[in-house]
Amino acid sequence: MFHRHATLLCTALLATDAVADSQGLIEGSQLELRNRNFYFNRDFRNGASNGQGDNAARPADARKGYREEWAHGVMLGLTSGFTQGPLGLGLDAHAQIGLKLDSGPGRTGTLLLPVSHNRQRNAEVADDYSHAGAALKVRALGSELKWGEMRTSTPVFTTADSRLLPEMATGFYLRNDAVPDLQLEAGHFTAYRDFTSSNADDSLRTRYSDVEVRSLDFVGATYQVNETLSVKLFHARAEDNWLQNYLNINQDVPFSSASGLNFDLHLYRTDDTGRALSGQVDNTSWSLAGAWRQGAHRVTLAYQQIDGDTPFDYVGGLSIDLANSVQISDFNAPGMKSRQARYDLNFAGYGIPGLNFMTRYVTGSEASDQHWRPGRRYAGGALSSYGLYDGAKWHELDLELRYVVQQGPARDLSIRTRVATYRGNHEAQVDLPDINEVRLIVEYPLKF
Repeated sequence: MFHRHATLLCTALLATDAVADSQGLIEGSQLELRNRNFYFNRDFRNGASNGQGDNAARPADARKGYREEWAHGVMLGLTSGFTQGPLGLGLDAHAQIGLKLDSGPGRTGTLLLPVSHNRQRNAEVADDYSHAGAALKVRALGSELKWGEMRTSTPVFTTADSRLLPEMATGFYLRNDAVPDLQLEAGHFTAYRDFTSSNADDSLRTRYSDVEVRSLDFVGATYQVNETLSVKLFHARAEDNWLQNYLNINQDVPFSSASGLNFDLHLYRTDDTGRALSGQVDNTSWSLAGAWRQGAHRVTLAYQQIDGDTPFDYVGGLSIDLANSVQISDFNAPGMKSRQARYDLNFAGYGIPGLNFMTRYVTGSEASDQHWRPGRRYAGGALSSYGLYDGAKWHELDLELRYVVQQGPARDLSIRTRVATYRGNHEAQVDLPDINEVRLIVEYPLKF
């Protein structure tokens, strides 16, 4: 049924009347060389230890209590234009390499670098890893169709870019912008490359139940109702796992050019389907954020709630558009209610353009897995983390400082520091131990 509806949508998109302009295959092309230097330190507190690398083969008292790695990534990306005429053809291609600067089999696990024989005595961190891929694209009648390996960004399927090299997905993606203020999207994806893999044909997997998804399909629409109101609707199917519907309403209330309010609602409804490889899923998850801005300042308050006996789960590294999904935790445990207070400061208002500061505090409570204890299953096996979850609560404090050079030879060079502190009660430790984390990222993009 889903494939028939998606086929009808694709046919409708390609039948629109708009004709896209094209600068030409070469004239419209852009080449980008991006260097990224990444230091990552995760310190486990209160006696917790690193379970990755060769630590799993060591006695408990000999395991390291932290993860620490430093690496450098180089990403070359080509975005071509389109051949001229009613049917435009083009190609997007990329090549990436990651280089180890500092690591070790007892300190690995940050997802900056691949590890062979992980969790064994002979675990070894690779000195380097690389990957290349491409996607063909066609533009006609107001629509663009891509086939191959690419990055994605939708509320129901997003590849993450929070480590050294970005994740990639393989499949089809169709976008149509022919109707003013309306964007239509559809996708069919069958393979994935995570942060540290050199393979383009790894299977798609669910984030929390960690089971294979043979294909993920979605259709969606984004409508800009007016200058201040936008609405998004998406439907997705993770084969033999779940069906998911998504709604976003974003309302801006400007008081002046420098001040105003913003309200942002996100709602997911997820139900198991097919063989239900992730178990019985009956989950409604939502968040509502309200932000007040005044000049260089922005203050945000957010509330998030997970209704269901399973966590809010997703496919891909960042396919969660909920307000309280932050640096370490998604605050997405079964039954969890969480609240956030956030402050942003743009130093351009004080004569330092390019410098931004952010801090946020999120606290979550009322996590419960009591309905899972009578032998119900998740991910095709007995629950591990969720078997002792009743009463779990935790909180996270994040700090971020980022500076982007505005002009001169180093223009667009960015320096970003991210610091996080995560703490939970005894019941929360079965999911994630207490953590102090520091990430330092220096990035320099060159465009030709």
